[in-house]
Amino acid sequence: MMAFRRITRGLSVLALSVVLVACAMGPNYLRPDQETGDRFRMAEGPPEAPSLANLPWWELLRDEQLQQLIRTSLAENRDLQRAVAAVEEFQARALIAKTEWAPNVLVSGSAPTFGRKTIFLFPGFASPFNYYLQGNLSWELDVWGRIRRTNEAARADLFSREENRRAVVLQLVSGVAEAYFNLLQFDAQLDIAKRTLQSWEESVRIAQARLKQGMTSRLDTDQFEAERANAAARAAELERQRVQAENQLSVLVGRRPFAITRGKPLTEQVMPPDVPAGLPSELLQRRPDLLQAEQTLHAAVARIGAAKADRFPKISLTGLLGVAHPQLSQLFTDPSSFAVSGVGLIGPLVNSSVLGFQQEAIEAQAKQAAAQYEQTVLTAFREVEDALIAVRTARTQSEAQQQQVTALQSALRLAELRYKGGLANYLDVLVARRNLFEAELALTGTRRLHLVSVVQLYKALGGGWSPEMDRVQDVEKG
Repeated sequence: MMAFRRITRGLSVLALSVVLVACAMGPNYLRPDQETGDRFRMAEGPPEAPSLANLPWWELLRDEQLQQLIRTSLAENRDLQRAVAAVEEFQARALIAKTEWAPNVLVSGSAPTFGRKTIFLFPGFASPFNYYLQGNLSWELDVWGRIRRTNEAARADLFSREENRRAVVLQLVSGVAEAYFNLLQFDAQLDIAKRTLQSWEESVRIAQARLKQGMTSRLDTDQFEAERANAAARAAELERQRVQAENQLSVLVGRRPFAITRGKPLTEQVMPPDVPAGLPSELLQRRPDLLQAEQTLHAAVARIGAAKADRFPKISLTGLLGVAHPQLSQLFTDPSSFAVSGVGLIGPLVNSSVLGFQQEAIEAQAKQAAAQYEQTVLTAFREVEDALIAVRTARTQSEAQQQQVTALQSALRLAELRYKGGLANYLDVLVARRNLFEAELALTGTRRLHLVSVVQLYKALGGGWSPEMDRVQDVEKG
């Protein structure tokens, strides 16, 4: 067995020396330069203020029922489960790539069964030995860096899938929050529609009574009845939208459609008064879709080196280790062992042009990945700016619409008093109530827009997701 150890030790020393002096072919990955600026265009306050994205979602979204829905979605949403499975897949692929560093060993053996058997340890040469155990070893020397680049690409692919998982988590948190706020909006608007419908029914009753007394015309009654029918139609539409919003939210949390339990109403939802965006440069380090696109680019660049290395000969250390003896009892004695070692060389000949085209294709894929990364960066900054201006204007718009609603409520009270007292016609009441109805619906929509805009800004900034926050969430869930 001493021969085995000598051969193995020699192959290991030779392989290590060759790998140490070898260089990996292809370009080394460098992140593309991106101009980020000192601050976001629509940002308010000092840029060095801590970003809204530093908050974990359970501190941003304080409705307990909403928090429960988000936790359920993180446990049962199918898209997230698929993203987690993709991470597991590429973890296995990365381990497969690592196995290329190890030698490839094949073992074969033989023993006679009936009568005398001629055994061929080497092709074309008969052996007198009846019993043998033979191992064939092949160890590729990574002279050109093919294995290193392949492992680099596999690691980048794994990191890309991990960032995709984080992106799905962030998308899920924001998606559940937006769907929940939509549901609360439909609840509030349906209450407004039902309340307005009751008011129109009262107006119809009064108009019909005045018509019988000859104090008004049929035209007044018909107009009130038309407005009552319009309110009834809007209430039916809002009821449909509310149920469909529940169904959408049910799918997000991984359940069949069911009745969603509400927490705080729309008017009691609390958001931070200030929503600082932080530094633009932080966006490149925080947003998972940007990090995913970057890792995809990294993997594509690494595969260029692997493709270049494929065009050069593969150098392998080969060895034949075995034991053979006519008698089974003497099979593992030292004189019965044998070993042969050598160096193998495999190079492309006929398919060299194909490998060249393959390299060109991979280089083109890297260019596509670079363009996709740059486009993802541009989209990310646009989404942040859009969310910033939406938060600012929604707040101002909501304050103005609240003043409008207050004024219209006062106008409606006066119009109804004057109509009942015979000092005004039906048109004053009709216009005042119609305007108030539309203004209340619009105010509810703007309040939802303000909440959703903060969530969208949180998502656009990257949401503050980190392994530490994941662990905190797991502790709170437990």
